[in-house]
Amino acid sequence: MTTFKDLGLNENIIKALTDLGYENPTEIQEKAIPQVIASKADLKAFAQTGTGKTAAFGLPILEQIDLNSKDTQAIILSPTRELALQIAKNIEEFSKYMKGFSVAAVYGGASIEDQIRKLKKGVHIIVGTPGRTVDLIKRKQLKLSNIQWLVLDEADEMLNMGFKDELDKILEVTPKEKQTLLFSATFPREVEGIAKNYMYKPVEITSGEKNKGSDQVSHQYYVVSERNRYNALKRIADVNPDIYSIIFCRTRRETQEIADKLIKDGYNADALHGDLSQAQRDSVMEKFRKKHLQILVATDVAARGLDVNELTHVINHKLPDQIESYTHRSGRTGRAGKVGISIAIVTSREKGKLRPIERLIGKQFVSTPVPTGKEICQNQLLKLIDKVHDIKVNDIEINGFLPSIYEKLEGLDREELIKRFVSLEFNTFLSYYQNAPDLNDSDQMRGSGRDSDTRGKRRDDENMSRFFINIGRKDNLNPARLIGLINDQKIAKNIEIGQIEILDTFSFFELDKNYQAETIDSFKQNGAEFEGRNVNVEITEKKRSGRSGGRRDGGSSSDRGDRGGDRKRSRDRKPEGDFSGFGRKRPDSKSAFGSTDKGSKRRKR
Repeated sequence: MTTFKDLGLNENIIKALTDLGYENPTEIQEKAIPQVIASKADLKAFAQTGTGKTAAFGLPILEQIDLNSKDTQAIILSPTRELALQIAKNIEEFSKYMKGFSVAAVYGGASIEDQIRKLKKGVHIIVGTPGRTVDLIKRKQLKLSNIQWLVLDEADEMLNMGFKDELDKILEVTPKEKQTLLFSATFPREVEGIAKNYMYKPVEITSGEKNKGSDQVSHQYYVVSERNRYNALKRIADVNPDIYSIIFCRTRRETQEIADKLIKDGYNADALHGDLSQAQRDSVMEKFRKKHLQILVATDVAARGLDVNELTHVINHKLPDQIESYTHRSGRTGRAGKVGISIAIVTSREKGKLRPIERLIGKQFVSTPVPTGKEICQNQLLKLIDKVHDIKVNDIEINGFLPSIYEKLEGLDREELIKRFVSLEFNTFLSYYQNAPDLNDSDQMRGSGRDSDTRGKRRDDENMSRFFINIGRKDNLNPARLIGLINDQKIAKNIEIGQIEILDTFSFFELDKNYQAETIDSFKQNGAEFEGRNVNVEITEKKRSGRSGGRRDGGSSSDRGDRGGDRKRSRDRKPEGDFSGFGRKRPDSKSAFGSTDKGSKRRKR
């Protein structure tokens, strides 16, 4: 396995990387570092968000920096001050053992005089936003005539943010003999234009497939009416007790409004957008990095400097205006070898926007029903049981209280005690979600190709075969994981997956009928397993009308009747906006992340 030493880096840099816990380079680092060290050719590099781009361009530049000169030798341009600060911090960490080395970040929203004073002391590498860099050039305080390296990081985003004029002005005052390194997650025509106008015969390297999404990320969408968009957002949070997520909004106003609602409803949430002061932004980002917040509501621009590798979900409260921005959003999860889920909440009119995104990322969105109250209660209850099972008991402190506790509980056997304990929380959950309405926009989900819900409102597609699989919710199966399991069998390239129904102990899925035999054979020959359980797949008869088996473990006619009654009663209840959900801490308890919110309230029913 390749090491950083194999790439030609010196001992001081290797030592700093070891301190940081870096052992082996990522794909983009393995390709870019030796290329930049060995050649002066310009470089055009595609790398998805979270693949280690800063080290890919920062380390080879540090390897070649002349510490005997105080001249600025490299400038790195980034779209946001958060990202500029993050890059500068990373370079400081990489150069920990390089005596005399200096790096500075220059960006708007901070004192330009302080930045000028630092520049006058001599800075080897400058990391700057386009606007502030141009200001310093105009003031003749930043001279780039002798730089050897120019790095354009997140070039696509700089163009999306309207920095083309600033980039032109900066590039015009740089020497022709410099080495230009262009890094981008996507390569739209505008980025190709910069490469054509300002780079000379650039070498091109890629990490992953250009303009495609990460293989570690699955993509889901929920179809709701506009009035239910926020309520659906809460249910998605509620059904995932361990959620650690960024919710993306299109505008600063929308970002703040959604964050305020979530905070009011008791969620561990906060907002990140351009209207916050630098101190406020730094505070929010630090809390989120330390997981004192479970949910961060952010604009595309504000989230660019946030370096977090453990996000479970990215949620698009609304889809971005630029489809390339979806790649950046979804790339915030599924990082550092972990899997992630990217979710889009859309109305029926917005579903058409998913198709060009699918073409861009090379993946299909999975239509997913908004979680029901019962599903949420089940997940939250199981989470509670897990916490009880894993809790550490302080025997020394609790022993003194046990005699009186045993006396009060005398007469209750083990089974009765467990029931009462569980009911203490579960009764609250059931009461909270009693008669909770179906939020799915069912009229639009019915009869629309891949669009379906788990209660059978689907198109009868004669080109699809229906399969039974012997795993379900109790095996921690969800649509994204089922798709991953199907893809792992390598049945056929780009095989079309139709409706998916996840039940408690088994599930159903549909595939192209031309691959019936291949599907059965692939699962058998591969000895497919899921969570340590042998997987069995069989062809089953497709249901043409009525309910499609969406009830758990077969259900009963009385179950169907009860649900019908719930729907009737739900028309008389108040909007779900009055609810606050369970994807956050209770007023009298601590969340999974250890803090207590005393402002959370529940409406009495």
